[in-house]
Amino acid sequence: MDSHPDSPPAPPTHPYPDSDSDPDPGPASVAAPRVGAPAAALLAAVGTLIVGTSFTAGSLLSHYPFLGGQAVRYGLAALLLAVIAARRGEGLPSALRRLPPRQLLRLAALAATGMVGFNVAVLAAERTAEPAVPGVVVGCAPLVIAVLAPLLAGRRPSGRLAGAGVLVAGGAAVVQGLGRTDGGGLLFSVLALAGEVAFSLVAVELLRVLGPVLLSAAACATAAAEAALLGVVLDGTAALRMPTATEAAALAWYALPVTVVAFCCWYTGMQRLGAERAGLFSGLIPVAAALTAPLVGTGGLGPAQVAGSALVAAGVVLGALTTRQTRRQRPVSRQTVVALTARSSRSATTGTSCSDTASNRSLGR
Repeated sequence: MDSHPDSPPAPPTHPYPDSDSDPDPGPASVAAPRVGAPAAALLAAVGTLIVGTSFTAGSLLSHYPFLGGQAVRYGLAALLLAVIAARRGEGLPSALRRLPPRQLLRLAALAATGMVGFNVAVLAAERTAEPAVPGVVVGCAPLVIAVLAPLLAGRRPSGRLAGAGVLVAGGAAVVQGLGRTDGGGLLFSVLALAGEVAFSLVAVELLRVLGPVLLSAAACATAAAEAALLGVVLDGTAALRMPTATEAAALAWYALPVTVVAFCCWYTGMQRLGAERAGLFSGLIPVAAALTAPLVGTGGLGPAQVAGSALVAAGVVLGALTTRQTRRQRPVSRQTVVALTARSSRSATTGTSCSDTASNRSLGR
């Protein structure tokens, strides 16, 4: 987003001036929800905090087939989201039939990179790297989104939002600490970062067309199919088994709060705030993970976690206070009008037009 701190904000051209949505979405687009910026920020924060608890729940699924678990998680979430969409008068099958092939490919890419691919990359990274390594790398997502989102929209990145992204990424690193890794662990961590960024940026165009609930339902249905197919190819019949009571509770937590609630909150907040502002809230994920880890005995809460959380909060607040500002044209002063009028009079006397005079002046520079 363009940022000009010394100039006042221009009047909004549509009801949601801070979002990345088009001022005139057109008949094929879903109008942005009537959600104010504070409520949207709260939704984005709630969504990311819930996702942060998934790392704690994931520790309870360490012995469950990974891809099969992802298929179950996304499949259950897709069913529930489809029911919610139908009660709102938004049928998922009909919405998917209306999507052109280009949008269907975008939906498949969103599920493959931002959902299934992200989870696979994190799992692969943790095989040769300490868990803090992918956490720190993925924690750079707010900075990457703050730079890439406006560039993809044809705008100049905001220096203030990029600075807020640096604070959030730094805070996430402090919360998790650094860890040991090898080249493979670092590579998969970077792929996980790409997946985290794609979850927001690839969804921008789809969000305009489908809206938060339908997009969440369609993405989960697609991710469930992709995870199930990949699981069958890689694991065969071992891709799925009956979960224990603890594993079933963890899968239910993944499917309901972490997917249904968090996805709807996240995409609703992103639709109102825009991808680069909403992206800052992803820095809350490691904070939530650090705060909930002691509940199941997989971590502790110390000064580093408190200090890192404070940095993340500072970055989020800085980004939330940043408003899109555009330079207003400077008003023409009375002296300029008088000078131009006098010059026009002289030009009329000498037979030279004002445009000729201006052209001659610019050529003489």
